[in-house]
Amino acid sequence: MGAPDPDVIFPLAATQEVAFLAPLAVDRPNTEIGAYTYYHDRSDPTRFFDRNVLYHFDFIGDKLIIGPFCAIAEGARFVMNGGGHAMGGFSTFPFNIFGHGWENGFDPATWIASQKGDTRIGADVWIGAGATIMPGVTIGPGAIIGTGALVARDVPPFAIVTGNPAEISRKRFDDPVIDALLALAWWDWPVDKISANLDAIRGADLKQLEAAS
Repeated sequence: MGAPDPDVIFPLAATQEVAFLAPLAVDRPNTEIGAYTYYHDRSDPTRFFDRNVLYHFDFIGDKLIIGPFCAIAEGARFVMNGGGHAMGGFSTFPFNIFGHGWENGFDPATWIASQKGDTRIGADVWIGAGATIMPGVTIGPGAIIGTGALVARDVPPFAIVTGNPAEISRKRFDDPVIDALLALAWWDWPVDKISANLDAIRGADLKQLEAAS
């Protein structure tokens, strides 16, 4: 059994509304995208990094890391640390960036202190339309982010979160199954092994999946 080519941009012959993101991220510093992760957009999915990844400036150094096999729906946004302002004083206005003397006396440490670190999305995460992921958030493998959710804190593996701010509505499986799935980590298998065991991966029989491993 074969497998799709993860290095093509448009994997579906019938439409260009779906794009694999890894080949689009090759020349983007501080960005890591896993194989087969895709973005769906009815206008132009190839502009994902320009339209949907906000305030991601190279000089800051924060990373956007998205694992393999993620499905990202139209309008989902990732807000990076470059959108943050210094919050320790009475005003959050960024006087320093406008120059003409306003930069004098600005202490970069006051801005750095507000940064949240890297944004990490685990494997096999489904992010619904219009969801917003805030800086420094970690989303565990297998999680589902509901449509329009505002995710401002970490999401455990295989949790479903909804709302603004996003809250856990339920877990997809009980804890022993989640632990077993994380140990199996099918998304790290060679692609030929994944292709040979699709029924087990997309099924709901843990013993079958364990046998495939």
